[in-house]
Amino acid sequence: MKQEKGFGVFIAAWAYILWGILPVYWKMIEQVPPLEILSHRVIWSFFFVSAVVLFTKRDLLKKFLQDQIKEKKTIMGLMLASFFISINWLTYIFAVNTGHIVDASLGYYINPLVVVLLGVFVLREKLNFWQTTSFVLAGVGVIYMTVSIGKFPWIAVILAVSFGLYGLSKKLIKVDAALGLLLETLFISPFALGFLVYLAVNGQQSFLSGSLHNNLFLMGTGIATSLPLLLFGIGAQRIPLYMVGLLQYIAPTISLILGVLMYGEPFTRDHMITFACIWTAIAIFTLSNLKGRVKRKKTAPLSQE
Repeated sequence: MKQEKGFGVFIAAWAYILWGILPVYWKMIEQVPPLEILSHRVIWSFFFVSAVVLFTKRDLLKKFLQDQIKEKKTIMGLMLASFFISINWLTYIFAVNTGHIVDASLGYYINPLVVVLLGVFVLREKLNFWQTTSFVLAGVGVIYMTVSIGKFPWIAVILAVSFGLYGLSKKLIKVDAALGLLLETLFISPFALGFLVYLAVNGQQSFLSGSLHNNLFLMGTGIATSLPLLLFGIGAQRIPLYMVGLLQYIAPTISLILGVLMYGEPFTRDHMITFACIWTAIAIFTLSNLKGRVKRKKTAPLSQE
């Protein structure tokens, strides 16, 4: 059991590490417009995940197509998930390739709080005192950045909200991670392909008309997108949810470091105050969840074996 858990932590951690260094990949094709990168990301992800599913989860796909695909709730959940993940991907690519990696990392620090907030308003879940305190602190951080810098941190908020709504959409359905990504990219592939055809007709496409470097990196967007998700799916099944919650801060931390140290993005006193509010909120929120978990464990009745 411990060996299984250790393997799960290792695999899940690597998923977050890959997500953290993903800005380096997008920077390699920053000369390509974000919407064109997104279109390639969708199409090549579909091809890559199709191969994975057909080789490893063919029976699962067959069962899904026979049973769940007929349910309106499933179709609606997949359509919503496709829409929200597209918004998230596009915003992230735009953020990285326009010098806003710091803002993007802020979005993924805020995301867990947004997820719980959606649970409160949509699923009618309740917050305790410390969880409420963490939301107030996070709100203070966002308001401070808006006032001090003079503009609303829309990149961070869109990333946090879109990914939160993506997660909420996924709660409507229970689908394997790889199969879910396959179906989500299937839904939006016609739009992506249509846009690429439009670019080709107007002689504006980067693929096959540019350098070999561009062609290979655009084709590789499918692996860059899908591999971390597949690793996460393997790792998350083997570890407790609270462990996933702790590991998820690896990615924005790496991105923040890359943005400041590798790409020279500004990290001012105002950024520090904002992030300090967010980090404190996260610490309170995480400790509150861990404390609640320990309390539930102590009060839970012993099982009879």
